[in-house]
Amino acid sequence: MDYLKLADRSWPLLTRLMGGHAAVYRATNGLIGHRFPGSPPMLLLDHVGAKSGTRRMSPLVYARDGEDVILVASKGGFPRNPAWFHNLMANPDVVVQIGSRRQPVRARVADPQERKRLWPKVVQVYSGYDDYQRRTEREIPLVILAPR
Repeated sequence: MDYLKLADRSWPLLTRLMGGHAAVYRATNGLIGHRFPGSPPMLLLDHVGAKSGTRRMSPLVYARDGEDVILVASKGGFPRNPAWFHNLMANPDVVVQIGSRRQPVRARVADPQERKRLWPKVVQVYSGYDDYQRRTEREIPLVILAPR
């Protein structure tokens, strides 16, 4: 079975499911959706489309590094980075909601030394990231969201 072809066909369904998850998360002010038993913590990322300028919201797994929040631009090991990553590179000032708390942050890509230090932290939060990295030839970027 070709994982990437299956994932490509599943993407519309996954997008709808994640949209439903984000709507429940936002509607319950983070009471439902931030944590599920046996799964990593999720946040809501409010960002702006790089080309369209359209406001977007993405539910994403995250890790903590002190006051910073770390995102993994894995897209499941696809050859290309996720759209939200491109949006953050074009418009780095964003807002995250973690549970009921909304916080303005500024995004930047971890440098090679930071990535080396942070990669074990994100894999501890979600071990699947190691599999995703093995599936792709690109180095999966880590995005650091620092409070602003």
